[in-house]
Amino acid sequence: MCKGSEVLSSTSVQSAETGAPEAGVIKRVLLVDDSRVQRRILSLSLKRDGYDVIEAASGQEALDICREDPPDLILSDWMMPGMSGLEFCRAFRELKTEAYGYFILLTSKSEKTEVAQGFDAGADDFLTKPVNGYELRARISAAERILRMQRELTDKNKMISETLDELQRLYDSLDNDLLAAKKLQQSLVPERFRTFDHAAVSLLLQSSGHVGGDLVGHYKISETRIGLYAIDVSGHGISSALITARLAGYLSGSSPENNIAIQVLPDGTHTHHPPEQVVARLNEIILDEMETEHYFTMLLADVNLQTGEVILCQAGHPHPVVQRADGTIEQDGPGGLPVGLIPGGEFAQFTLKLNPGDRLFLLSDGVTECPDMGTGMLGETGLETLLKGLYQHDLESTLQAMVWKLDEFSGGKGFPDDVSGILMEYKD
Repeated sequence: MCKGSEVLSSTSVQSAETGAPEAGVIKRVLLVDDSRVQRRILSLSLKRDGYDVIEAASGQEALDICREDPPDLILSDWMMPGMSGLEFCRAFRELKTEAYGYFILLTSKSEKTEVAQGFDAGADDFLTKPVNGYELRARISAAERILRMQRELTDKNKMISETLDELQRLYDSLDNDLLAAKKLQQSLVPERFRTFDHAAVSLLLQSSGHVGGDLVGHYKISETRIGLYAIDVSGHGISSALITARLAGYLSGSSPENNIAIQVLPDGTHTHHPPEQVVARLNEIILDEMETEHYFTMLLADVNLQTGEVILCQAGHPHPVVQRADGTIEQDGPGGLPVGLIPGGEFAQFTLKLNPGDRLFLLSDGVTECPDMGTGMLGETGLETLLKGLYQHDLESTLQAMVWKLDEFSGGKGFPDDVSGILMEYKD
């Protein structure tokens, strides 16, 4: 390849006298050529345009410079002894640099195959020698636009990455808070299994998320009576969970004096207000004292452990389910209004009779509305079939086995709603 005066045509001097380019992302330019004269001519022109120019006499020397401090733009001759411009370009692209470096090959080659080789090696553009000054400035301006866009994109990606990192930190913090809230909510159901005279009770509380709006529990009224409650607050998440925490205080088993369902008699003994009155009182509380848009469904039961009589109030909750000692299933109830919808709402109570060996289930609609693998859901008929299949399970494992069966029914997709329930078995 010819050297010397063919590097830069006379128009380069004229272009250099047009003044320095606008301040941009290209500041440092690396000139690579084994000809000192060619480097000198190009260097003077670029310096007049305001660029910081570095010179290298070989591809290897240029590569060492790039390793130490990568330039913004490289102008490299193709034909050089030792490492050619094509080889240098390929090696430059293999370097791990923070910012992209624009690479222009100076060549007298114009064959399409050779140009394709240059692009394949990582070159961004070509300048044919002798270099026209106007064309050189135009190619650098094009490089400026591309690098500006690339670095703007890099800055935006960096900002996005930093934002995502901050969001991740916030998410981790929120996740830790939710895990703590989950532990707190689960602590509202301290005794998952408890035995009483003539009865045993098992509880299930499984939220669809970290926390949920379901609540189940029991409390002792006297030596012969216990209370059971199953609650499902509308919605999901933190706000619903806060309502359940408030309700847990109103139906406390550890502090009978704070339990609105229990009446302390003058002799110090306890009795239970009629379930319909208790639910009506909760309706007043949520409408008058809680500033919330939430409402809830509920089953409240007063169980006589001596007689097996159960007095219940159903407020929009799924029907109670009785599984008789012979395995047959009964589902019935008046339905009723949810709590917290209508001021002065009236709630009715009803009774059922348990015999030794009978089981009473108070389950949330997360069970009956569990979706299948298609567009259907379990429903009351499916629940009956499921419970019949669990008839031989012991009391402590029945509710958990029910969850496993529900998971199989849904195809392992998880539960879109909280799943909760109470299972009481009446004994001799």
